[in-house]
Amino acid sequence: MIKSIQDTAQLHNGVRMPYLGFGVYKIEDGKEVIKSVKATLEAGYRSIDTAAIYRNEEGVGKAIRETGIPRDELFITTKVWNKGQGYDRTMTSFERSLDKLGLDYVDLYLIHWPVEGLYKETWKAMEKLYKEGRTKAIGVCNFNVHHLEDLMKDSEIKPMVNQIEFHPRLLQEEVRMFCEANDIQVEAWSPLMHGKLLDHPDLIKIGRRYGKSPAQVILRWDLQHGIITIPKSVREERIYANVDLYDFQLTEEEMIKIDALNRNERFGPDPDNFDF
Repeated sequence: MIKSIQDTAQLHNGVRMPYLGFGVYKIEDGKEVIKSVKATLEAGYRSIDTAAIYRNEEGVGKAIRETGIPRDELFITTKVWNKGQGYDRTMTSFERSLDKLGLDYVDLYLIHWPVEGLYKETWKAMEKLYKEGRTKAIGVCNFNVHHLEDLMKDSEIKPMVNQIEFHPRLLQEEVRMFCEANDIQVEAWSPLMHGKLLDHPDLIKIGRRYGKSPAQVILRWDLQHGIITIPKSVREERIYANVDLYDFQLTEEEMIKIDALNRNERFGPDPDNFDF
């Protein structure tokens, strides 16, 4: 049972990654992201997830420095964007991200999307960065089973993480089963489906039993599935609410009921039908 915000998943290379992190997608660089990240770290989070395409790495880095939290207590993730893929461009993209963040290394570097014809060369660059210790772990986002199989057959190091769209409407069971069988940690993006499920009667009813919101129920459901989750908010009260997940546990019946909300419904793009 995951009992506190300090609890971590162990990746297959031994690195520990917090189960609960904070995503900064669509948070504006500058004052907004600095304020949000600071509030997040004050609330007890230690994992921050950004990306080159979010264009807020500078603000994330500034917030980290201003809090004064020791670097080794933080887990910082960023990602290489589609146009930055390929071996040489990935190396350049990584240097740019590191410079914007103002860090000597990141804890996790991810391929943002499986761009056909490029992701294998991108991965070779990431393996080099990992071997040099410039990132503590490497992984992918939005990789379906066939992408993972294709990548792994020609790689030295298998991904440590696969960050995918995951919420009660999209269980992605095939991908999750493959990742579990291959010791690849699943991480959920858009865990709250951008608020689309927060008025669902089943989630409201379950939440009332524990004095929790539907959002807290969904995030607890993520954790009990053993999935790392990275909710995002710019509102301080929600940032704090999203860490208030450790004084209740969903029953097996409740977990099954939430699982049953699955419709294989995506909020974001389909990795097999995405205009890269």
